[in-house]
Amino acid sequence: MADQEFLSTEDQDLPLHECVFSGDLRELSVLLRKGNDVAKKDKHGNTPLHLAVMLGKKDCVHLLLAHGAPVKVKNLAGWSPLSEAISYGDRRTILSLLRKFKQQLRDTMNERRPNLLAGLNKIQDFYMELKWDFHSWLPLVSRLLPSDLCRIQKHGSSIRFDSTLVDFNDMKWERGDITFLFNGAAPPNESLIIMDNVNRVYQRIRHEETEMEIEEEVDNLMSNDIMSAVMSTKTITFTRAQSGWIFKEDKHEMIGPFNSDYYLVNGMVLESRKRREHLSEEDLQKNRAIIETLTRGGHSQVVNGDGEMPARRESLPPPPSCEVSWKEYICSEPGKYPTLGRPMVLKESSRSYKATVAMSSDFPLSVEMLLSVLEVIAPFKHFTKLRKFVQMKLPPGFPVKLDIPILPTVSAKITFQEFKFLEKAPEHLFVIPPEYREDQNR
Repeated sequence: MADQEFLSTEDQDLPLHECVFSGDLRELSVLLRKGNDVAKKDKHGNTPLHLAVMLGKKDCVHLLLAHGAPVKVKNLAGWSPLSEAISYGDRRTILSLLRKFKQQLRDTMNERRPNLLAGLNKIQDFYMELKWDFHSWLPLVSRLLPSDLCRIQKHGSSIRFDSTLVDFNDMKWERGDITFLFNGAAPPNESLIIMDNVNRVYQRIRHEETEMEIEEEVDNLMSNDIMSAVMSTKTITFTRAQSGWIFKEDKHEMIGPFNSDYYLVNGMVLESRKRREHLSEEDLQKNRAIIETLTRGGHSQVVNGDGEMPARRESLPPPPSCEVSWKEYICSEPGKYPTLGRPMVLKESSRSYKATVAMSSDFPLSVEMLLSVLEVIAPFKHFTKLRKFVQMKLPPGFPVKLDIPILPTVSAKITFQEFKFLEKAPEHLFVIPPEYREDQNR
């Protein structure tokens, strides 16, 4: 350890990282059994799992995962171990990290479930309507985007969510008439149900995907850009919006029955980063064709000439062996360490958003209560974005109308246009109608 004298005290206190770097599996195992922090980050924001993936140390990867190494955690550049695994291109490693990632998400939800149910039970039953209007700075896309009126009702620890937008993801959307039921009194594996009110069928939402679904997700990850989109909240400030041509005054407006104060949201910047060092020229051409189709409002599914889904993606040839020493890595500037895995092909962009938010002190629900409800319907990706926005330090009151970015080119205007507390919500709305049949194949 002659090099240790050149390292700061903080840099020296990274035994797991250094073991991974040297590939000393036996010492790594000893350190893990002694309780060393498997989630600790170094100066670059990398955990031991980040390093094991980037360096192609597969045995270290599996040992770290077995000891609960977090998969969702990101380094200073915004990349998770799963992102780095996709770049490296070893299919088995990607599969292992994806499985562990999903397991850790389930464990987190199960840990939070008692507090979630307790929070819901404290809220009086209610009925609420949310209007979603999607829009884009791309004129053609904006004309094709949908709108949605969501109805949310609460009864005890149960939530009913009705929507006409079945799915909205990656510039694809599907209309319909669905009901999402969360039954807090049911066991976790039976608590989530989606009902198709057109075909009068229902489906229980599985907590675990099938092996085929996970394999297909790996194929998708390996054939698309590695994305990192971050809405920085540190630079966001709120100032009162003004109205009037000559005599300016603070803007007020009635939104539904709620008297509201308007604020400008300043410094809202979405930073997008794409990596594609793992993609072939054929992949890039296919992805460009899909984007062009979706931009015109169409739908796309990749199939081969026989109309069947393509074969599974194979692992990429590994990148050249890493010649970087531990000292070179840990002594480099934070976030600017030498290349450890496949050389990065990176495209960065940032877009500023002009947004407003209307806050009302008249709205009966608190922001904390809303977060409890949004926690339940987080499987809908655009509601996850809403939950993250509402978690910011907002001006006083309740956000009855706001703009949030959903995708790099798409924003949503959300209006809480109706809300009322109920003495007791109708119980029949929170059970599956007897004429509905279960459909496990959809």
